[in-house]
Amino acid sequence: MAQPPQRAVESPGMFRHTIPVGRILGIPIELDYSWFLIALLVTWILAVDYYPTAFPKAAAGKYWLMGVATAVLFFASLIIHELAHSWVALRYQIRIHRITLFIFGGVSQIAGEPPSAPAEFLIAFAGPLTSMLLAAIFYLLHFGLAGFPAALAVSKYLAMINFALAIFNLVPGFPLDGGRILRAIIWGLNRDFRRATAIAASIGRGFGYLFIFLGVWQIFSGHAGNGLWIAFIGWFLESAATAQVQQQMVQGFLTGHRVAEAMSTDCTRVPADASLQMVLDQEVLGHGKRCFLVEQDGRVVGLLTLHNLKAIPRGDWPAVTAQRAMTPIEKLETIGPDAELWTALEHMGRDGINQLPVVRGNEVIGLLSRGDIAIYLHNLTELGARET
Repeated sequence: MAQPPQRAVESPGMFRHTIPVGRILGIPIELDYSWFLIALLVTWILAVDYYPTAFPKAAAGKYWLMGVATAVLFFASLIIHELAHSWVALRYQIRIHRITLFIFGGVSQIAGEPPSAPAEFLIAFAGPLTSMLLAAIFYLLHFGLAGFPAALAVSKYLAMINFALAIFNLVPGFPLDGGRILRAIIWGLNRDFRRATAIAASIGRGFGYLFIFLGVWQIFSGHAGNGLWIAFIGWFLESAATAQVQQQMVQGFLTGHRVAEAMSTDCTRVPADASLQMVLDQEVLGHGKRCFLVEQDGRVVGLLTLHNLKAIPRGDWPAVTAQRAMTPIEKLETIGPDAELWTALEHMGRDGINQLPVVRGNEVIGLLSRGDIAIYLHNLTELGARET
């Protein structure tokens, strides 16, 4: 069975629906909902196809037990792979927001770009190297498990799959680790990080199309299951590489521009004692507004959004005040007016935030939303197009 890549493009907002499972090295470990699909698929394939062939004449229940054990150890291997990336990144004082397991394996969400080409090379290479070491460890277990056929079969599979994952991740196409290694090499040669990213991403798209072609060829050769999986991986690689190119373009436009340039300063403000029904009738339905700064005694005390309104039963809206439904200002993520717009967009995407109050000192001076950034970016691209 073909296996998916270990790392994905780390664009803002990539993972929104996750389940936290713990922390390792202080890094939150999360499961994307799609992980459960691939966990069940791996277990099922091992229990009904791989182990009955590799380990014949055992009871069906034993195959399922072996499948579950292998799936758990396989995903433990993915976490170790990602921890290797994260550990090296931490050596370079790069913060790790989280490690997420999802349908295509795992991703370490790293805050910011590496400081140098050698750092990028080492961070990227740490994952495949760790998978190679895991493959060697599981292979060496063969010598101690000769009298335990079931455990030997599990160890053999894990040695094979970790080796395959290491090789696959070394394919020089972004966003695979091999693509990041290639980016580091190009970056070291031309001293241009963005250009290196664009080249690596373009090669990643090429590999994506190659996998799609191979997958379709496999389907027409009578191997529909494997072919669909390979084509799906190819689609993912092409999509992720394209997203990276687009992200670089957006970053290029926004770099050097500040939050103050795009934020809204005419934010709708509502009194703390205003009822939700009044806010709905006058502002939401009357003027199409979607979020509000809540004021009390001349200062902003919180943010009220449609999400806050929906959390209150509709029948209670006439009696519930904005202050009761709002998110208090001290619990909100905020940003300064001099912060870069790209930093603000990353912040929003990483934490699933749609708007950020803009604060100077202790005073809220505006509100920055995704819509504000989109409008500002549109204006920048329009001006750029006209200039050319």
